[in-house]
Amino acid sequence: MEIFMRHIKIIKSISLIISLFLITSCSNNSAMKPEDFKNKEPRLIIEEYLSGNVKAWGVLQNRSGKVTRQFSADLNGTWDGKQLILKEKFNWDDGEVQDREWTINKIDEHNYEGTAGDVVGKAIGYSYGPAFKFEYVLLVPVKGKELKITFDDWIFKQDDRVAINRATMTKFGFKVAELTVVFVKD
Repeated sequence: MEIFMRHIKIIKSISLIISLFLITSCSNNSAMKPEDFKNKEPRLIIEEYLSGNVKAWGVLQNRSGKVTRQFSADLNGTWDGKQLILKEKFNWDDGEVQDREWTINKIDEHNYEGTAGDVVGKAIGYSYGPAFKFEYVLLVPVKGKELKITFDDWIFKQDDRVAINRATMTKFGFKVAELTVVFVKD
């Protein structure tokens, strides 16, 4: 009887995993895509918007939606016609200061690749209409370790000065946090 109960538990666990996989797969098919914004305005050309000085303010929320940290940031970008060098300085509400320097290459009208010191491999970017999507894996320091966190990062241009950024952070496909940022171009 004990062996029978173990088999039942294993079958239930496998069924749960398969069900979660199927639900997740189905929901991704209807997910927002950069191409959904191709004919919308105002057009966000990321290398133009991020050239010069941009200020930012944001909140980090855990997976249940609780705000865990806030920050302000100064961004400064330089575009040479092929490559955007973007320097970011984050001032977190707990006193931490974080610097990052992105190198973002424009592949064609809609596609970009980027690198930064704490990004694993290359970031992949897509630009259509007012939307810019950036996908990358970031090394995030947590309790003395660096965790690889996947970012699904979207920026939406509102007008010539304002853009809104929403990023979902996942680990093993499960949401661990969300980031909301408002950018204001000088």
